[in-house]
Amino acid sequence: MTVSGRRALVISHVAFEDPGTLAPALAAAGFAIEAVEAATADWPSLSALADDLVIVLGGPIGVYERTAYPFLEPELAFVRARLAAQRPLIGICLGAQLMAAALGARVYPGTRGKEIGWAPLTRGTDADAFPELALLIDAGTPVLHWHGDTFDLPAGARHLAGTERYANQAFSLGTHALGLQFHPEVTAPALERWYVGHTCELSHAGVDVVALRADSRRHGPALEARAAGLWRGWLGRAFS
Repeated sequence: MTVSGRRALVISHVAFEDPGTLAPALAAAGFAIEAVEAATADWPSLSALADDLVIVLGGPIGVYERTAYPFLEPELAFVRARLAAQRPLIGICLGAQLMAAALGARVYPGTRGKEIGWAPLTRGTDADAFPELALLIDAGTPVLHWHGDTFDLPAGARHLAGTERYANQAFSLGTHALGLQFHPEVTAPALERWYVGHTCELSHAGVDVVALRADSRRHGPALEARAAGLWRGWLGRAFS
């Protein structure tokens, strides 16, 4: 796929949770990337429709914590406007939760504990709507999960993937919107920043960082290879 003169806006919540493997996929597709930090963004000056693609990344806060983190309110309005206009949008982890909330679905703390670590996905009812993801699922490729919150499937969304612990791990709307609770964008070397940045969360959740690092080194290369196909396939459909 060749796309020229297109712009992608990347919205982050913590510096070390970056676009990862999505960045080279966007560059290869001809996108110029602009980045903003959600907590300090000048939201009134941002247009939800100005960019060809918006990517909303993850972060360690909940969509429902809008009193503690007031920027979530304009960010949610931004995502809602983007979805209403059916403009291309990818949400990862917190980004997917913001999408779900913007579509009227409930986002809430998971009742089965934090899901942190590497595990394969299970097929959703509509997994074949995203063939590249279906191939990853069918291959049993472990992916990185790192979340405490979950969400109900938004009305009208296609259910692409789940896990044994949490049913809603991926959904789509048409060819323009993709919400991913898991993290297909990560690489094992870059996760070293996560282990430091999320040290309190890992400690409180009882996660062994040494074991998690070993799992990342074991499973990261396969996910990185599959992720290239995920991004290429979705971008091809969204911008065909």
